[in-house]
Amino acid sequence: MKKIILSLISITFSLMLQSQGIIGAWEGSSTSKNGELLKTVVIFSNGYQVATTYDATTGKFINSNGGKWKLEGNMMTEEIEFHTDNPDLVGAQVSFKVRITNDEIEIIDRNSKLKRLDNGSPGKLQGAWLMSGRIRDGKTQLRDTSKPRKTMKILSGTRFQWIAYNTETKQFMGTGGGTYTTKNGKYTENIEFFSKDDSKTGRSLKFDYELIDGTWHHSGLSSKGSPIHEIWSIRE
Repeated sequence: MKKIILSLISITFSLMLQSQGIIGAWEGSSTSKNGELLKTVVIFSNGYQVATTYDATTGKFINSNGGKWKLEGNMMTEEIEFHTDNPDLVGAQVSFKVRITNDEIEIIDRNSKLKRLDNGSPGKLQGAWLMSGRIRDGKTQLRDTSKPRKTMKILSGTRFQWIAYNTETKQFMGTGGGTYTTKNGKYTENIEFFSKDDSKTGRSLKFDYELIDGTWHHSGLSSKGSPIHEIWSIRE
């Protein structure tokens, strides 16, 4: 009996280490039919992930999908919450074999590889967050994050991406992402793609940020130049 228990503990610990090892940002590349170089960035946080492809030169958005994930042995299973190419997949589970090393993920069935960009550090805001409120004219307006309409932001150690979508209607409203830094109370986004407006590519937006009782307060000027004060809660 002791041997069985120890074996189960060993397997569980091994799976935990493997899952933790995938946390962070990963990058792959491919070529479009017209010869453009495409970049794919995948961000894994604790339990949630997003994969996005865009033109490596112009930043033109190509596609994005993501949702929940779990890893059991070499089998990755994703529960899709949004999918720009095939919305009918929203709510479905997709499984595929992977081979993971410290610096590479190989998706065996698809014969594709991703190289590690970071392991979740040094980002102070690493994780999956849901927009849970705003402050307007000094008044706090909270949002129910359990509803199907969500705005999620996933951050690794160096990469960020926000996604607006609805799991009930399977509608995808928009996304943007790139690299970010957190220094001296300032959170800076360097935009590499923006699904609604390619002209935003290359811009840097600087915000004040503060962690208050586990929530992330994010204030400054939006990409449209409008003042914002958003409240984000870590996604469980």
